[in-house]
Amino acid sequence: MLRDKYPHIYIMGDNYPPPSWRQNLAQILGLVKILLVLCVVVNINIFERIGQPTPAFWTWLTTNKIYACLMIFFLTNAIEGQLVSTGAFEIQFNDVPVWSKLETGRIPQPPELFQIIDNHIRLDQTPTWSDTI
Repeated sequence: MLRDKYPHIYIMGDNYPPPSWRQNLAQILGLVKILLVLCVVVNINIFERIGQPTPAFWTWLTTNKIYACLMIFFLTNAIEGQLVSTGAFEIQFNDVPVWSKLETGRIPQPPELFQIIDNHIRLDQTPTWSDTI
């Protein structure tokens, strides 16, 4: 839509990075996921290894391996996705922020976005006092 209306404007999209602690937590969760799946498949009781009684959920996981592995995989993937997702939709025009979904909580409607960009284009084209001298 923007490329059609403003062919002379360079448009670049990119992912807005989450905080580093959330990225690190997602990576740790990914490793935990792999270790849990391996423990379930190989039938390693991690609770016996640390000297604790085996809880009922671990017994269920080891007796229902396929379902348990799928559940671990999908549940941890959902959590990892939430950790690395920022929900950001940030728009800058000539390095000036013109819209932030993080601040407004919503994405602009196309006419609203066109109006914002048109206003910024007009502001960029108006001569300044130093240009008239």
